[in-house]
Amino acid sequence: MQSRVVRVPFITIVWTFIVAWTIPAFAEQTNLPSIGVRSGFSIGHNDHSFYQTELFSGWSPTIWHLGSNWNLRPRIELTAGYLLNHRLSGFVGTCRPELSLQYKDFPVRFDVGVRPTILTRDRFESRSFGVQFQITSHAGLEWEFIPRWTLGYRFQHMSNSGLSARNPGLNTQLFGLGYQF
Repeated sequence: MQSRVVRVPFITIVWTFIVAWTIPAFAEQTNLPSIGVRSGFSIGHNDHSFYQTELFSGWSPTIWHLGSNWNLRPRIELTAGYLLNHRLSGFVGTCRPELSLQYKDFPVRFDVGVRPTILTRDRFESRSFGVQFQITSHAGLEWEFIPRWTLGYRFQHMSNSGLSARNPGLNTQLFGLGYQF
């Protein structure tokens, strides 16, 4: 019997520390929840197209002021959705920290994040992701086009971070609509 060594990716350790660091802030303020929907498609895979749609809910416990002009907002977000390739689909769910950077009251925010991702299937018609546990990173923009309503764009990359010999990854563009309470 062959034993398998499981490596803990560095990014998972960083993610754990970010979550632990921001949780105490929930005791002070939890008045910035948001909900929304995102949908998009894979890029760079020609006829092996994937489509993803997800519902999201996020909480921003606090705002850190970086001088007098910049604000950094940590955020915890939960997502639930599906990944579709040809006729096969599967659930995709995440829980993650992310950071948003905003200049004064300018209505556009830049956000980045890394999150563990769970898939109900790791094999689709055109691709095998190796395992059902993945790591997804993203960078995007969010525009508050009217008070409380946002339009967003994000580029994300999902892979198993070397936990499996098969690690093809998936690059996706997602477009979203959100509401902040």
